[in-house]
Amino acid sequence: MNISWIKIIIFFQKLRKIIFSNFFNTIFSLFIILIFSSVCLNTLGWLIFNANWAVVTSNLPLYAFGSFPPNEQWRPATWISILLSLSVLTLLGPKWKWLHKNLLIAWISTIPLGLYLLYGGFGLSPIMSRHWGGLTLTILLTACSSLLSLPIGIALALGRQSPLLLIKKLSSIYIDVMRGIPLIAVLFFGQLLIPLFLPVGIEVDRVWRAILSFTLFVSAYIAEDIRGGLQSIPKAQIEAANSLGLNKYQIIRLILIPQALRIALPALTNQSIGLFQNTSLMAILGLVELLGIGKSILANPEFIGQYIEVYVWLACLYWVVCTIMAVLARHLEKRMTINQANF
Repeated sequence: MNISWIKIIIFFQKLRKIIFSNFFNTIFSLFIILIFSSVCLNTLGWLIFNANWAVVTSNLPLYAFGSFPPNEQWRPATWISILLSLSVLTLLGPKWKWLHKNLLIAWISTIPLGLYLLYGGFGLSPIMSRHWGGLTLTILLTACSSLLSLPIGIALALGRQSPLLLIKKLSSIYIDVMRGIPLIAVLFFGQLLIPLFLPVGIEVDRVWRAILSFTLFVSAYIAEDIRGGLQSIPKAQIEAANSLGLNKYQIIRLILIPQALRIALPALTNQSIGLFQNTSLMAILGLVELLGIGKSILANPEFIGQYIEVYVWLACLYWVVCTIMAVLARHLEKRMTINQANF
């Protein structure tokens, strides 16, 4: 018999002993099972027979691409397909050695590729950012903000542990201030107040204002996660590196940062998932990301009142993307652990 089946049988045997250990536990367990089964059956019946999913099926392009021109929707569709393909390759493990070695570069290159496909130029017709929306915009905000906030967070974490008092204090003040301000206030400042401080004739795209706001906010939290990873590294490793003749920057680049990233990876994953979910706040400030598309569809007289179907669909989309991010991070953490053990 397969080992996995043996584990499943042992698990159910232990569960049966716990649930039906005495008369009270048996009655209570049967009551909970009855309530849970009733809720699941009623929910399943509503999903299949009573819900009107036309509000979803007739607006799938809007959920995916926003108001992107229909004849150009192949561009964001191509970008999302590339991201899904890379996710599958990462989980399965690429068979080609050159792709295996350059998988990180491939992931990073998807961001400029996505910006090129969305903005246009160099052979593609330009598309203004006001036409971006839906899942495409949500993923773009998350990817760009994560990529920019990681190096800033690392720099802040190193700055907070710097022997230079001025750098240490400035880093600490920035981190403490950002962690004490609500995200919606930072987004409000980025979207509505930054243009007031810019010189006349200089305008920053509202998408980049949102990315800048998310980056400034998330980098403070990433800095604390990285600092926790740095503090968990034994000082004996630094002493050994000094005895080998490594200078300060080599110690940081070769010893401290790789180990700190591996230790802080679960916390960094939480930050990325939280960032993806927090992009829904942009619906309040005018960017029609995934939640904003749902609100605009519900404003259509044809779909008024179908709130449950829309929000159930959006919840499923958020859950799927966040689960993919969590699985990829778990796979990366496992690979980093194996590589360190082999090293």
